[in-house]
Amino acid sequence: MELTRRELIAAFLGSAVASACKRDAPRAPIPGAVVDRAVEVGHKLRGGPLPVAQTVESVDVLVVGGGIAGLSAAWRLMGAGVKDVRVVELEADVGGTSRSGRNAVTSFPWGAHYLPAPTEDRGPVVRLLREMGAVSGVDAQGLPTFEETLLIQEPDERHFYRGHWYEGLYLRVGATAADLAELERFDARMNAFAAARDAKGRKAFAVPTSRSSDDAEWTALDALSMAQWLEREGFHSTRLKWLVDYACRDDYGATSEHVSAWAGIWYFAARQDGQGERSEGFLSWPEGNGRLVQQLSSSLPPRAVERDVLVHTVTPSVKGCRVDALDARTGQPRSFQARQVVLTCPRFIAAHVVAPWRAQRPAWLSAFTYAPWVVANLTLSSPPVSRGFPLAWDNVFQESKSLGYVVATHQRLRQDENGPTVLTWYLPMAGGDVKAEREKALSAGYADWEALVMADLRPAHPGIAAQAQRLEVQRWGHAMVRPTPGFIWGPERQAAQESLGPSLHFAHTDLGGLALFEEANWFGVKAAERVLAGLGVASESWL
Repeated sequence: MELTRRELIAAFLGSAVASACKRDAPRAPIPGAVVDRAVEVGHKLRGGPLPVAQTVESVDVLVVGGGIAGLSAAWRLMGAGVKDVRVVELEADVGGTSRSGRNAVTSFPWGAHYLPAPTEDRGPVVRLLREMGAVSGVDAQGLPTFEETLLIQEPDERHFYRGHWYEGLYLRVGATAADLAELERFDARMNAFAAARDAKGRKAFAVPTSRSSDDAEWTALDALSMAQWLEREGFHSTRLKWLVDYACRDDYGATSEHVSAWAGIWYFAARQDGQGERSEGFLSWPEGNGRLVQQLSSSLPPRAVERDVLVHTVTPSVKGCRVDALDARTGQPRSFQARQVVLTCPRFIAAHVVAPWRAQRPAWLSAFTYAPWVVANLTLSSPPVSRGFPLAWDNVFQESKSLGYVVATHQRLRQDENGPTVLTWYLPMAGGDVKAEREKALSAGYADWEALVMADLRPAHPGIAAQAQRLEVQRWGHAMVRPTPGFIWGPERQAAQESLGPSLHFAHTDLGGLALFEEANWFGVKAAERVLAGLGVASESWL
């Protein structure tokens, strides 16, 4: 049965948004399009046997996938002096969920839009930031400092609630003494978690997750959901629960009911010093993490990256790996013989691609679940008018299932306050049934998404329809791995990290359990260092 427009809005965004739209005046639709194509191309993997090329191309190292993990692997290999490296990518653009777009107004993100400033002066992320000139120096404690132009300018956060915008993400207006006391107690608990160290000096919650303590005192938290932990610890304030739920939806694409307590605490504790001071801030660019994609790509020779290549079979052997693929534009087969391969697709795709796993499904596969997301970029002739706290970088709707939007032009030093801008709108499909959520996201057409995005924005910005010039929508069917209870410290995730024989290695954010740049970068570099060992190349570790 076809849903009415209000039923559609309620299903995707919640009843509060649907109710707010009941008196909306008729308007002309905004021109635009759904721009993704990975679903239709990627599903060829399920269509049965695919043709194999007669000619085989030889290469020392083949990196399958041009997302952050794949680009990081190639970056590391180039840094070690390995020249014969090829990266093949399914899409027409590299970067995965960190890629970006551009129009006449500005660049804008199609996914990840910031990087928390690292709190330590070690590891591959800081190395990358130094290469791109983002690190300005070190402070008295020897910790990195960052170029001020890259740190988010104020105002950085605000949220919309019942007709008005308020500063920050916690709703202090109308909060009771009990609400504020719970917030203070929660912050104290997170500070204690941030300060905790094990007998080896490891942080209980670290970035990346691989550096975290594996002591049972902390890992036992993985067995609970974050919602269960809050209940167990006596946190009942609806305002605090909303904040925690928002954090889980924002970083993990799921509500606190479906996120491990370890992962929920990690969000609040991993990037601060235990004294309530978080990292120096967020680093961002108009194109979001697309800027980091550009930096990684710039380390590679132009011919090292091939786009529109659909890899469908990887067959490891004693001589390396044979990799069979299709040119996604022409449908012509291609084959490679590589001494070493780094496969950087998510686990559910790897299970279709790795030949031995087709015959025997990996036991760890069922532990991996992925959240669908939708991202939309709306071009406006001028910034939206607001009631209350002024326009910020991150603008959140308290009563919507969406996460609101970020402003792509926020970081311009001499920003024209009346000039055109682009709002990047985010919707995690956070329901418990990920398959149903994915089908719901992919079945909605452009007209549906246009109605949903505007229904979400118009209550906060009544005149925005007249300013809207174009809307483009990107659907991510499997945007990020979900850190469900038991997953982060379960045996399945650990088993999935192991190489298959001496020549096939894996890298992706799902191996870390958290869909974050630091995890993709870490596992890309880790896989590259396994490749170096396989090639017999001596190089000091970057990890």
